[in-house]
Amino acid sequence: MSTPLVLVGAGGMGRAWLAAIQAEPGAELAGVVDLDLDAARGALADAGLAGVPVGTDAVALARETGARAVVNVTVPAAHHPVTTAALFAGLPVLGEKPVAESVPRALSLAAAAEVTGELFVVSQSRRYNRQLFAFREQARTLGDLGVLTTEFFKAPRFGGFRDAMAHPLLLDMAIHPFDTARFLLGAEPVSVYCEEFNPSWSWYDGDAAATAVFEMTGGVRYAYTGSWCSPGRETSWNGAWRLSGRDGTALWDGDHEPVVEGPHDVSLDRSSDTAEGADPGDGIAGSLATFLAALDGGPTPMGEVHENVLSLVMVAAAVESAATGAKVLVDDVLERAYAEALATETREDVRAQLASWSSVRAALAPA
Repeated sequence: MSTPLVLVGAGGMGRAWLAAIQAEPGAELAGVVDLDLDAARGALADAGLAGVPVGTDAVALARETGARAVVNVTVPAAHHPVTTAALFAGLPVLGEKPVAESVPRALSLAAAAEVTGELFVVSQSRRYNRQLFAFREQARTLGDLGVLTTEFFKAPRFGGFRDAMAHPLLLDMAIHPFDTARFLLGAEPVSVYCEEFNPSWSWYDGDAAATAVFEMTGGVRYAYTGSWCSPGRETSWNGAWRLSGRDGTALWDGDHEPVVEGPHDVSLDRSSDTAEGADPGDGIAGSLATFLAALDGGPTPMGEVHENVLSLVMVAAAVESAATGAKVLVDDVLERAYAEALATETREDVRAQLASWSSVRAALAPA
């Protein structure tokens, strides 16, 4: 039986999620929410859907339609209020990244999920890629790991809120490779040094290029360099990856099967070793499918709020390093965010849950 969902947000990404919900046999579109009702109606009309209810309040429309869960595809500033309201209304939430517009708000949402007992998953959709899973399997053949690198060079002209963001590359896009690095390495960020700038020809208001070097747990380094205003010879949307280990190097161009090579130029392409492995699904479709499976008793999906927060923390730490010109310790970012979350939380139950945490790192660790 399909699960009725309310989709919140009818912009560009909202339309992509609408198509994903339509294509998913286990989902039923119960309604579309947007502050601009004409936008909601327009998205439905363009999708060829008639008679689907629209509204401006996710909880109200869910109650009206009998929806079982919410897909939150609002702008980042609306992630916290929309998700909080849904969780406390007894509605599980699948949300677009980032988890919230700031780390304190992200910690608030993790605590809200604990208080309500409802599932909140952040769709880091680029994890849902079979080639990435194969690349991770190859990484496990390389022995001790030394350096992981990502190059990301694209030139999209979005218009809208991204063009006006203060840190468009780091805040809106770099979170994907940062999250992927955690997934590939099975490691968490310790510190970062980052430089950020805006090329003279950039059409973005904020800095659209950056280079960051992270120390990860276990001592491995992760180096990211990218630009969102780099026309010509563009990389994959997934970036171009290189992982160097004691026993060889693995490469992934983001679009094709990854390869691994050992010493002495002996090719050890093991992509076929994982071809029959688990298929995580593709992009937001995979994210949606695993969320729905979890609602019916399946395993907790990748991107559950506690597991996801450190990807946003990597972004926040990189932004702080770029602003200060100094290396930033991730635990310092976490502790300041935790203090702010406690000081600004307006719900007594959520504040009490935050206060019960013995440490932020411990609270965010997988159960």
